[in-house]
Amino acid sequence: MTSSWAIALLILAPLAAAALAFAFPKRGCRMALASAVIVTAALVVLARGVLAGGAQLHRVGGWGAPLGIDLRADGLAVLMLGITVLIASAVALYSRHFFSLEHDGEAPHRARYFWPLFLFLWAALNALFLSADIFNLYVTLELLGFAAVTLVALAGRREALNAAMRYLFVSLSASLFYLLGVALVYGQCATVDLTALGAKAQPGPALWVALTLMTGGLAAKAALFPLHFWLPPAHANAPAPVSALLSALVVKGSFYILLRLWFEAFPALLTPAVAQAFGALGAAAILWGSINALFQPRLKLLVAYSTVAQLGYLFLLFPLAGARDDGFLAWSGGLIFLGAHACAKTAMFLTAGNILHAAGHDRIRDLDGITHVLPISAFAFGLAGLSLVGLPPSGGFAGKWLLLSACLAQGQWWWVIVMLFGSLLAAAYVMRVLNHAFTHVPDPATPNPIPPVMEWTALVLAVLAVGLGLVAAWPVEVLRLGAPAILGGAGP
Repeated sequence: MTSSWAIALLILAPLAAAALAFAFPKRGCRMALASAVIVTAALVVLARGVLAGGAQLHRVGGWGAPLGIDLRADGLAVLMLGITVLIASAVALYSRHFFSLEHDGEAPHRARYFWPLFLFLWAALNALFLSADIFNLYVTLELLGFAAVTLVALAGRREALNAAMRYLFVSLSASLFYLLGVALVYGQCATVDLTALGAKAQPGPALWVALTLMTGGLAAKAALFPLHFWLPPAHANAPAPVSALLSALVVKGSFYILLRLWFEAFPALLTPAVAQAFGALGAAAILWGSINALFQPRLKLLVAYSTVAQLGYLFLLFPLAGARDDGFLAWSGGLIFLGAHACAKTAMFLTAGNILHAAGHDRIRDLDGITHVLPISAFAFGLAGLSLVGLPPSGGFAGKWLLLSACLAQGQWWWVIVMLFGSLLAAAYVMRVLNHAFTHVPDPATPNPIPPVMEWTALVLAVLAVGLGLVAAWPVEVLRLGAPAILGGAGP
């Protein structure tokens, strides 16, 4: 299998599986697991090609830019694709049992439509990470948004439908802003190819307006403070596997496009003032999200607001990597943190789903003694929380350490204060849950039974979030392949 075939399979395998899952709904889970095997094999081939020969390019239909569509894989794309296949495979394994536990009248409906929508979302994510022009990024972003909104509405409750409608309004409005920006860029530069834009785009009023529109739309889709208002209700009211997908993968798609725009297509426009503005919004997200998480009555709401906070750390990458001195240090730290967050947050949402089914609720104050009946789930939540807080040797610690090192090397000490305070707040809301979970109860209630695979899936992801810190050197080297030239010391 060549790299071109691998790139094609990464998109076509989940897309074909989605179509088959619509046609044969009872075999949706098998289609998802088979797709996971194919995508994993294709990603291994693609990763070997990138490691051996650098960025890999596939011209769709033999027609490349500017007339055709290019798909491109570099170190960043391979890392994002790897995170996606890991999380998607774990969610597929978990969901196989999750939907079989529901016995209300709408349960067959949810199970029937979850699998094709999930696979369609997976195909859209893979296409997004491989896209090499800003218009194709728009197309994949729209496909991703429609699948995500429909999955949120799948719960069927009034709260879930309201959250889905709010998410849909934000998604469509944000996409309109982004598309207007693409039109302005094309009118100014006569190209939408990322590499070509990086070579010819020069600062000017038209490009500033275009990039402002595109960034505003993407920030809303990424739930960056203060445009995060749609995220907590959507994540908290969706089924647990959907919440995990939204938090670990969907919002990261918009963040990924922001990285491509500012560091690859328009690096000349990433001025210190713009970079610091991104950092200020990220810092506000860390503090606002963490404080709100600390006072939430429900576990899923706590984890949802934690997502708002943890996304803030990713936006500190802009002032630190954009400084051009020790920029690659911050670049690698932010993206290692992204991977650790994806694993940890998926583990947390899956654990919340386990608790919700076993106990019939997810009220934090009523979780006393949950370790007596769900010890593996409680341990998984604690391990995932260890990575969110940033304690060694977790992946969260490795990512934060690299970001902190970049802060100190560049003299941007104010971000150090924000990161340390955010970690203390994260420790407070994680310990709030664990304090109730580990409270001794003489006669714990008998829970609804949970299949062991649902608990172990969450635990494995939590272990991976911690273990990433022990192997962080490998993804750092992968990220060097095709890293933007704006990063100081990125290397070839």
